[in-house]
Amino acid sequence: MSGNRVSRGRLADVAFAVAVGVVALTAAAFDADTTTVDYALIAVSSAAPAFHRAGPHAPQAVLAVSTVSGSAYVLHAHPGPAASLPVFAAVLLAARAGHRGYAAGASGVFVASYIPTGPTTHDVVERTALLAGWFLCAVVTGMADRNWQAYLRQTEQRALEAERTREEAALRRAGEERLRIARELHDSLTHSISIVKLQAGVAVHLARKRGEEVPPALLAIQDASSEAMRELRSTLEVLRSDEPTGTPALLVERACAAGLSADLQVTGEAGPLPPTLDRAVYRIVQEALTNAARHAGAAKVQVRLAYEKDGLTVTVTDDGTADPSRPPTPGVGLTGMRERVTALAGTLHAGPRAQGGFEVRARLPLGEAG
Repeated sequence: MSGNRVSRGRLADVAFAVAVGVVALTAAAFDADTTTVDYALIAVSSAAPAFHRAGPHAPQAVLAVSTVSGSAYVLHAHPGPAASLPVFAAVLLAARAGHRGYAAGASGVFVASYIPTGPTTHDVVERTALLAGWFLCAVVTGMADRNWQAYLRQTEQRALEAERTREEAALRRAGEERLRIARELHDSLTHSISIVKLQAGVAVHLARKRGEEVPPALLAIQDASSEAMRELRSTLEVLRSDEPTGTPALLVERACAAGLSADLQVTGEAGPLPPTLDRAVYRIVQEALTNAARHAGAAKVQVRLAYEKDGLTVTVTDDGTADPSRPPTPGVGLTGMRERVTALAGTLHAGPRAQGGFEVRARLPLGEAG
């Protein structure tokens, strides 16, 4: 599902670039003085916006390529205002990505390239004012769209947080109810079954002491009460247990079923882990996948479990939209993850990667700490 979203986004970018290029090339075709070099400059300036999602610094690169190519075309061919459409699109996309300073600077450079093209001062002022208004509109529109998208993401995040809070409250109430049932069973059934077992045992002992044959029904009662006591103890242990019911592989499977592109890689010799360590690994993977689903967008997630002689390394990476220049503010999930790792004498790194995306890497030692 996430792969389909990425493909649709790339197709939309290509379609947008093609539409811009068709308009710009059509406008240039009406000018008899347009040369092959001019067409090449228009093509480069129009094609650049198709790559604005290629990486964290792609909007600036697209803006630079489009502005330089467009300005060179203007200085060489002296076209009309329609030639500004590719640069206009690049400015809009850069402002939408949050680079308003670069967008404003590129707008000024491109508008300045039009100044020598007017036959009279009045034409120069009129054309400059027109283009300045267009590019100011592009910057403002891009910023407004960015703010709107941020508002939508914030609203979605609040809805997810509210849903998560409701789920946690429901789980807490369910846990409390399990404990209440466990106490009731312990206080009532355990006592009653113990009395039955005790009386049956005493009756069997007295019968054998007197040399009498023990009635089969009495032996059945003794065996049944012992079995009932064992089953009741097992039930109480289940009711009182708060261990996670699942594995990292199951978490990855659930994430894929929910639409996240994720896979699991296990290296080393996997073996049974101490309960505390096993629970920590489960919670770390669970929280990392939850954060990736919320914040990474249409990204691919890789979960790696590296088993070693003296420890276990849990790594969860994605190729999402995280930017190294804007580290996230640790929330409740990351804080709880760090507390779990610290309690096990481990180390945790959680932050954006230099090549883009986000990484959670926890090193957990085996032994007494685990």
